[in-house]
Amino acid sequence: MSKKPRIAVFGCGYWGRNHVRTLAELGALACVVDQAPELAQEMAQKHGVEALDANEVIADPSIDAIVMALPAQFHAETALSAFKAGKHVFAEKPIALSVDDAAAMVDAADAAGKVLMAGHILRYHNAFRSIMQLVEAGDLGDVKYVQSHRLGFGKFHVKFDALWDLAPHDLSLLLSVVGRGPEKISPIPASVTGGQTDMAHVHLDFGQDVKGHIYVSRHSPYVERRFTVVGSKAMVVWDDMEPDWNKKVSMHKHSVSQGDAGWIFSKQDPQYIACEAGMALTDELQHFMLCIETGEKPLTDGAQGLDVVRILNAAS
Repeated sequence: MSKKPRIAVFGCGYWGRNHVRTLAELGALACVVDQAPELAQEMAQKHGVEALDANEVIADPSIDAIVMALPAQFHAETALSAFKAGKHVFAEKPIALSVDDAAAMVDAADAAGKVLMAGHILRYHNAFRSIMQLVEAGDLGDVKYVQSHRLGFGKFHVKFDALWDLAPHDLSLLLSVVGRGPEKISPIPASVTGGQTDMAHVHLDFGQDVKGHIYVSRHSPYVERRFTVVGSKAMVVWDDMEPDWNKKVSMHKHSVSQGDAGWIFSKQDPQYIACEAGMALTDELQHFMLCIETGEKPLTDGAQGLDVVRILNAAS
């Protein structure tokens, strides 16, 4: 493809409008779609494009792809129509609510030879890219344990509990580091509000002596967003609440070994891994555009989106 792909955004709500703005800045926004005509017209006029209905977009051969920022229960039906019409699809997290729907999306994309990309935005954060560089270079040794904490107060949704709302971010990161799905999933959910899961621990066993853990909460009195990879040679921590980009990622070369007199511990000062401040959504959508143009497989492809849905269903 010699020109930029023309991309329609389905859904102009809280997060969808960020997609609209970013794609407009990238020169790839074709049109917008929303069930609220007034909202669609407002966003269309603001960014100099048309507001169309979904059927018009699907039938328009000049539109190459769609971004779905819709309620997840509508993703599968919309994506299947798009693939049938020969379009690429970006689906915000989670890509579906059931394993069957997510699998159908993956199969349809494969059959059509089109890109299906899951909107796991933190995979494109520069801090996480720094971590992946350390993992892939072998600086941490063999990955043994990965954990992620995502805690705060709110948001409370009618449709999504804390697990479905927060955990897709963390599961995508874990799957990216380990490179495969878990063999065993052990959830420990809890409710404060008397209904939905408000907090949950999920323990993951990936086999080959690799384990992981996520802890998510929408009922925490403090905010924590911390991701840790423990390797055989070193550990790395991403503290997303750290405002200094040069200190968001730290590597710790602590070591422990067993000698004749017992366990020997060695603790080192942290080594900060500088990373550039960036806009993860811009990088994510540029990656989607690149995959459309080149046929490259997305870093967060449909298979990863399906794995996340499988884990969420097993943990719910």
